Amino acid sequence: MYRSAQRRRSTSGRNKRIIAVLATLVVFGGVITVTQISNAGDRRNRGGRPPATQCRPAPDGTAPSGQQNVTETRQNGRTVRNYWGDGQACTTTPASPSPSTNEGEPNQPAPGTSSTTAPPPLDFGPDECSEGNGLDIHDGFQNGNRCVDTQMGEVANADQNPTLLITSAPRSVGVNQPFTIRVSTRNLIRDRFLPAGQGGYYVDMSILNDQNLVRGHFHSACRELNNTNAAPNPEPAPAFFVATEDNGGGAAPDVIEIRVPGLPNRGTFQCASWAGDASHRIPMMQRANQIPAFDAVRVTVR
Repeated sequence: MYRSAQRRRSTSGRNKRIIAVLATLVVFGGVITVTQISNAGDRRNRGGRPPATQCRPAPDGTAPSGQQNVTETRQNGRTVRNYWGDGQACTTTPASPSPSTNEGEPNQPAPGTSSTTAPPPLDFGPDECSEGNGLDIHDGFQNGNRCVDTQMGEVANADQNPTLLITSAPRSVGVNQPFTIRVSTRNLIRDRFLPAGQGGYYVDMSILNDQNLVRGHFHSACRELNNTNAAPNPEPAPAFFVATEDNGGGAAPDVIEIRVPGLPNRGTFQCASWAGDASHRIPMMQRANQIPAFDAVRVTVR
């Protein structure tokens, strides 16, 4: 009886040891499997886009703070995509197809819902002009159908990027009545202007001063809007245009007065001001979601 009990204890001990060994092997195998899957994911994404992260829009269709989403609506018979956050955080969340409100366009996501597919990899175009693109090299004069080979140049930190605001302008003026527009700039050193009429257009890269502020100037113009419900024709010259350089400006905002000698006829005019680097481009910004140094107002000429 004593030997039978001893054999049972010995057998029980061996069984426990076997179970412990098997459990260890299972855990170890799971770790290896997870590691292999993780490594495979790293290999698949190495040199390409990071692994996709899902996020959902808020009920009103807006993206949660700090997240990226693609929301879609149907307008003018086409899908309109809004890339919240400009693709900086995460990709789209699959959504269930919903009935279309557009006849002949079934299974379109409802307005405010996210896209059903993740965005494809970026399809980068050339980053310099080449002989095979069929266009002549831009020569600094204001001609179209050219390829600009000038480097974009120096970009400041976000807190030092230029901003601009029209602080004062009349709502209504008479035909040929002079008026004043007041423009405030910040982080723009207005000390560099290469005249476009003398071959200084798009030939100079953007340059920062010793305080990492953009060197340049700003423009102001007024053009007539024949239709306030449609984008205007870009080709006609504006009724008024000036480029302003005064060797002023800096990190603190200040104000410059732009004196418009008058506008030639009755109608609605768009008067705008925008910053330019030395070669007349709107200054670059560190982030895609920063508003450019640009502002515009409507002026009625009666």
